[in-house]
Amino acid sequence: MSRRHQVMDSTPPKHRAIALMGPTASGKTALALDWAQRFGGEIVSVDSALVYRGLQIGAAKPDAAERARAPHHMLDLRDPWQTYSAAEFATDARAAVEDILSRGRVPILAGGTGLYFAALLDGLSPMPEADAETRAAITAEAEAIGWPALHARLATLDPEAAARIKPGDAQRIQRALEVHRLTGTPISEWQKRPSESPPFPAQVLPLAIAPPERATLHARIATRFDAMLAAGFLDEVRALRALPQLQAHPTPLELPAIRAVGYRQAWEFLDGQGTAEDFRERGIAATRQLAKRQFTWLRGRGGARWFDPATQRAALDAEVAAFLG
Repeated sequence: MSRRHQVMDSTPPKHRAIALMGPTASGKTALALDWAQRFGGEIVSVDSALVYRGLQIGAAKPDAAERARAPHHMLDLRDPWQTYSAAEFATDARAAVEDILSRGRVPILAGGTGLYFAALLDGLSPMPEADAETRAAITAEAEAIGWPALHARLATLDPEAAARIKPGDAQRIQRALEVHRLTGTPISEWQKRPSESPPFPAQVLPLAIAPPERATLHARIATRFDAMLAAGFLDEVRALRALPQLQAHPTPLELPAIRAVGYRQAWEFLDGQGTAEDFRERGIAATRQLAKRQFTWLRGRGGARWFDPATQRAALDAEVAAFLG
C-alpha cells in the first residue's frame, strides 16, 4: 500500500481535507471560496507565489473581499527579497491544517504548486539543515563566476540533479551544492530516501480541475493576463523595483518571488527589453508553460479525480458533499 493511502486510512474519521489542484486559471479560487462557505472550510493556499508580500495582482492573490468570505492561510509570509523552501511550507501549512482541524473546520488545500502539495501531503526526504557559512561561500562564488558556471559544476557532481535544475535557478543550485558540500552525498540521492515526516493529519479527497480542451485554458490565461494588466500589474512591479532591498540586490531576477510567472517578464520589460506587446506575449507564453508543467505533475502524481468545473460543477459538489458526509 502506498504511503499516500496509509495517510488516508489511518486518520480519525472526522479529520478530512480537500486537495483542490489544477493548472493556473482553471477556477480553483472560486471553487475553494464557495466550498469554504458551504462546508465550513478554511482555505490553505498551496501556491509558491502567494507566500510573498507585494505579489498581488500578478499572482492572483485573493483580495480583501475574497478573504472576508473565508479564512485564508499561507499568504504573505515572506518579503520578495527572501526565500521560502518547500520544507518550510510543509511545516507552516501543517500547523495551519492542524489548527483548522482542531476547531472542527475543513482544510481546503487549493493551489497549483506541485512541490508544495507533495511536501505537505507526502512529506519530504530527510535533508541536512541549511548552513549559513556554506551558503555564503557558494553565493560569493556565484557573484564571482555566475550561477551558470556553478550549475556546470553541479553537473559534474550530481548530473541527475543538474538535469532537473535550470542554469539560472540560483536557489536550487545553491541548495544542491550546499547538501553535497555538507555531506558528500548528491542531493538526488537524499531525495530518494523515504520521508521521515509524520502522516498527514487528515483523510484527503484529491481533486484536479481543468477544462478538457487545452485551447479553452489558453484563452482563459490570455484573458486573465489582460485583466491583470488593466488592473495595474506593471505599476505593482514598479513598486517592487522601488523597494530598497530589491534595488540593492545584485541579481533580483534570481529571487524566487521575481522569477514568478509574469513578474520576470514584467521586470525585463521595465528594464527596457522589448515592446509592450512583446511583454504581453511573453507573459502569456510563460503562463501557458507553467500550466503545462502543472498538468505534467498532476498526471504523474495520479490518484486525483478530474473534473471540468464549467460542465461538471454539480458532480464536483456532490463528490465533496459525499466525502464530507
